[in-house]
Amino acid sequence: MTTAPSTRPAGTSAESDALRALYADWSDIIATTPELTTRLFRSIFDEWHQAAREPEDVTYREETVGGVPGIWALPIGADTSKVLLYTHGGGFAVGSASSHRKLAAHVAKALGVTAFVLDYRRAPEHPHPAQVEDGVSAFVALTERGIAPADITTAGDSAGGNLAIAIPLALREQGRPLPGGVIAFSPWLDMENAGESLKTNAATDALVTEALLEGMIAGVLAGGEIDPRTPLANPLYADFTGFPRLYVNAGSAETLVDNATRVAEKAAAAGVDVTLSIAEGMQHVFPCLAGTAPEADVEIAEIAKWYRG
Repeated sequence: MTTAPSTRPAGTSAESDALRALYADWSDIIATTPELTTRLFRSIFDEWHQAAREPEDVTYREETVGGVPGIWALPIGADTSKVLLYTHGGGFAVGSASSHRKLAAHVAKALGVTAFVLDYRRAPEHPHPAQVEDGVSAFVALTERGIAPADITTAGDSAGGNLAIAIPLALREQGRPLPGGVIAFSPWLDMENAGESLKTNAATDALVTEALLEGMIAGVLAGGEIDPRTPLANPLYADFTGFPRLYVNAGSAETLVDNATRVAEKAAAAGVDVTLSIAEGMQHVFPCLAGTAPEADVEIAEIAKWYRG
């Protein structure tokens, strides 16, 4: 397992505090709104895009790929034969292609590729494995359009980071070719809510709590009907033999940091080429500060080096 170079500032930047403030505001709304409807909950999290600066020289196009709607991020001059298949975060229940298009566009631009950001079906209306099925469907549709599987990189953050990992696992189960690489930002994998950092980082994470995750787990696992150790729902129980090269990161201040470290260790033990990057003092999905905070821009630049390496 490779450890990414430590090229970040010694302390966190003033710009990075914008993410902590946004998360703290969401947490306050959630805590003080007892009748929080699903629609309002989702509209709050669609503010996620505010953390990122709009990337220059990128256009967008809405399309449906493999029956799954989404948004294409198309950097000018990008290699259209290579695709970043991006799955957004939000506990499988909130977030959207719109909330994450800027982050996906920044990453795609740095990699020199295009990105398709999925609006996959969300829980609780559509529990597991609907989200994985949508990811597989979009992946297969891209290959049917002539994109080589090895030229597709699955990527995502939080629950979407889970999906970025689960999609190749599902493809392998079906005997299909796998993507060339996987990028997981602050992946949320532990459907048992048993990670040690849930407690040790409770005071430093501005958003993700055990209680919040319990609600998300209930939605995606159909109120307990689905085993939380199901590998495609909880990749910490998956067999990573033959898995594509993997880049996984997290912020040291977040409660889900040990999801990143555990999956990196498990994949590396299976012989996977793994790069793990833990950003000191950063919050959940800190790359969504792309174009705004130096920590995010440095991280995305490191991912671009990894991608070309």
